[in-house]
Amino acid sequence: MIRLKNEKQVEGIRVSCRMLSAMYRELIPLVKPGTETLELDKWTQNWIKKAGGRPAFLGYGPKSNPYPAALCISINNEVIHGIPSRRKIADGDLVSLDCGIDLGGFISDQAITIEAGRVSEAVHALNVVTKECLYRGIGAAKAGDRLLQIARAVHGHAAPRGYGVVRQFCGHGVGFDLHEDPQVPNHPHGPNPKMTRGLVIAVEPMINLGTGDVEILEDGWTVVTADDNLSAHWEHTIAIFSDHTEILTEKVDP
Repeated sequence: MIRLKNEKQVEGIRVSCRMLSAMYRELIPLVKPGTETLELDKWTQNWIKKAGGRPAFLGYGPKSNPYPAALCISINNEVIHGIPSRRKIADGDLVSLDCGIDLGGFISDQAITIEAGRVSEAVHALNVVTKECLYRGIGAAKAGDRLLQIARAVHGHAAPRGYGVVRQFCGHGVGFDLHEDPQVPNHPHGPNPKMTRGLVIAVEPMINLGTGDVEILEDGWTVVTADDNLSAHWEHTIAIFSDHTEILTEKVDP
């Protein structure tokens, strides 16, 4: 069931989103070659707690295997849900960060992809196109239109350029819970509800340098490309109003 938000609820989500984007602006300079991903997660947990929020990802999921961190850090062939560890970021890595904050019951969600050190032209182009897909998708999110317009915009920008568009995972409703209805796919297939005032969703294209197919590792969380090629991931939380669409998470440039 899709849970629409009123203006007061959107404002609560907006404040959470702005907090998350502020956190990213301080985190980005720390994402560099030689840094352990576990240190980035510790920093993130401390920042969120000091700001008065709660890490939305920490402990999320099934009781038998809850997500163990506040920050998803997915490197190179890892698409999403990479678990922080003692692994050090290397020069040339493509590092995707995904995080959410629960601020008094209002939840934000945002992802960015950072080029650590010097990357190849092909990797940089992948990251640029993925970010372009995000904003094209957001541009297609309008009250009165159908949800799959977002997917058509994303897929229509990435696929003709030879990139793989991840089908198995997608964007989603957000705000009261981390994952709500509706699903927001990047492939134009599936349910196609009308977008209306009060809809708050996370638009998040996941675009691969090779195939769009993915696999899940034995840890039950980390999603990797099926062909071991690289992947990029960008995400904003947005709100649909009658006469406009607002990006609630703020623009963050690595």
